Amino acid sequence: MTDAMPNPAPTASQTEDRTMPAVVYGLYLLGLANVITIFIGLFIAYANRGGAGPVMASHYTFLIRTFWLSIGWFVIGGLLLLFGIPLSFVLIGIPAVMLGIFIMGAVWIWFAVRCVVGVIYLARGEAYPRPLNWLI
Repeated sequence: MTDAMPNPAPTASQTEDRTMPAVVYGLYLLGLANVITIFIGLFIAYANRGGAGPVMASHYTFLIRTFWLSIGWFVIGGLLLLFGIPLSFVLIGIPAVMLGIFIMGAVWIWFAVRCVVGVIYLARGEAYPRPLNWLI
């Protein structure tokens, strides 16, 4: 009889490949400067989500949702700018311009924070706990 402990079964995070979600996070963070790589990352996330295990699928869902929420809010900020700039000549559009700029800047920061938080969970090998949440 031996006193050796049996090897524990590997967890999902030990058996799933974390490379592609890390690539998508990297493309998203790089996209904060050039935007194009965000679309490449979105394509990769959609392509890999179906075959991923539950841990990595939560990251892909989080990444896809981050993209669509940021696009929605960025469009709202852009529309405020679009309608506010011509109206600013008669001074009533200045608040809309300021609000549009604020929303677009806040979305940029929100996007960066979500990506960094996702990278932290990925580095730990954990599933993202709330991939459908719209804040963080």
